[in-house]
Amino acid sequence: MDQLHAYWRMEYIASPRFPETDRPFSELPALNDDRAAFIVHRSKLSYLMLNRFPYNPGHLLAIPFREVDDVDELNPDESADLMALLTFGKRVLQVALKPDGFNIGFNLGSAAGGSIPHLHGHIVPRWNGDTNFMPVLGQTRTLPQALESTWEILSTTASEMRYAS
Repeated sequence: MDQLHAYWRMEYIASPRFPETDRPFSELPALNDDRAAFIVHRSKLSYLMLNRFPYNPGHLLAIPFREVDDVDELNPDESADLMALLTFGKRVLQVALKPDGFNIGFNLGSAAGGSIPHLHGHIVPRWNGDTNFMPVLGQTRTLPQALESTWEILSTTASEMRYAS
């Protein structure tokens, strides 16, 4: 069996966090600077932000404001709000970036790839042919747009769309 390794992910694991804290998902919203924090949209109980280390352009995270480690720790209102926000984030990406598909899910626990102990869902836009040799062989990701530009497009699109929670 051939094995492919994603050694480039070590850059993410070893990199400093912004802000440098063990609790970025709790502290970033408190900055009250959504542009600096890459927060695209806030709902009553959760928020959407751009992943600083995206797998693909537009990779969003849906995060409850209350710090919990697992989906079963959410109360019914938080659970409904987070699911509505995941759906809203997918719609925002569909309108703004027009991907061919999506990966949506949660990494629960470090063995499953969870790197920050605060529940967060991933919304990853996918395009036909977006997987190539660069991350696997070249240890390089190719993003066609700066995160700041992507934030501007997605936050503008989100503010123009109606959020239903």
